[in-house]
Amino acid sequence: MRLLLVNMKIAFVGKGGSGKTTLSSLFVRHLAASGAPVIAVDADINQHLGAALGLEEADAAALPALGEHLPLIKDYLRGSNPRIASAGTMIKTTPPGEGSRLLRVQEDNPVYDACARPVELDGGAVRLMVTGPFTDADLGVACYHSKTGAVELCLNHLVDGPDEYVVVDMTAGSDSFASGMFTRFDMTFLVAEPTRKGVSVHRQYKEYARDYGVELKVVGNKVQGQDDIDFLRAEVGDDLLVTVGHSDWVRAMEKGRPPRFDLLEQPQHEALRRLRSAADATYARRDWERYTRQMVHFHLKNAQSWGNERTGADLAAQVDPGFVLHEGVTAPA
Repeated sequence: MRLLLVNMKIAFVGKGGSGKTTLSSLFVRHLAASGAPVIAVDADINQHLGAALGLEEADAAALPALGEHLPLIKDYLRGSNPRIASAGTMIKTTPPGEGSRLLRVQEDNPVYDACARPVELDGGAVRLMVTGPFTDADLGVACYHSKTGAVELCLNHLVDGPDEYVVVDMTAGSDSFASGMFTRFDMTFLVAEPTRKGVSVHRQYKEYARDYGVELKVVGNKVQGQDDIDFLRAEVGDDLLVTVGHSDWVRAMEKGRPPRFDLLEQPQHEALRRLRSAADATYARRDWERYTRQMVHFHLKNAQSWGNERTGADLAAQVDPGFVLHEGVTAPA
């Protein structure tokens, strides 16, 4: 059994307008301020993470889209894996195996050269990657999940240590379940407003993720008082981890004029610390074999549903039965 060292992957989900992009950007800033290596990924159909991290609109719009570099990504990740006949037979769920190339948070590689850009945050820097927006050319001929396939493929091949982070701002609502990507995270933070619509996404997510061992915690956002907290607690129970209220710092950020991050209000800093502690605690509870088994499960499911027909290959043969993602051994370059 070949073993690999795997990093900390965190998703932010929630209904549109819940504030998940704002919360994910604050969490990225919090990690960067501590000196932690971070890759931030905008996988939402509405691409706002770059702006939330302080980029000007023109610079955010000019970020290279992962989906536009899919051939390069596939060719690089395939490496010398003998089970993959060609990069053209790789699909979004293709798992790594012996000979595959892997992505590491702090390295330089052709995928990052083409698709990632550094963003300076209060003296630190993070790597930002984006799926790219849904364009006029996509209307009527493509679904947005074809864009996020590049993210899923990268997550399946992204490895490294427990003190490094990949933070993904996911697409809104329950759309995350259109692929197996929802199982790729050590922790999923669901951002919910204290309203019936806000908590309805939690019920959906909880139900869909029930059989997959997804670590799910709720972040109550736009909370105005104890009544809101009581409502959230009654609706989501022990899944409620923290609540966040109004922030003048966030309002200034949304106007494009964020103060220094250390001036963020203390309750917000404390909420971010609790998010990080909850995410870090999941690392020791990883079920490595289940993580790999789920990857293979969704690959075989996609292969049978559409992948074999589209590629003209038996994609089940891409699965390396002796390969398990695990902490402790670095994979071959």
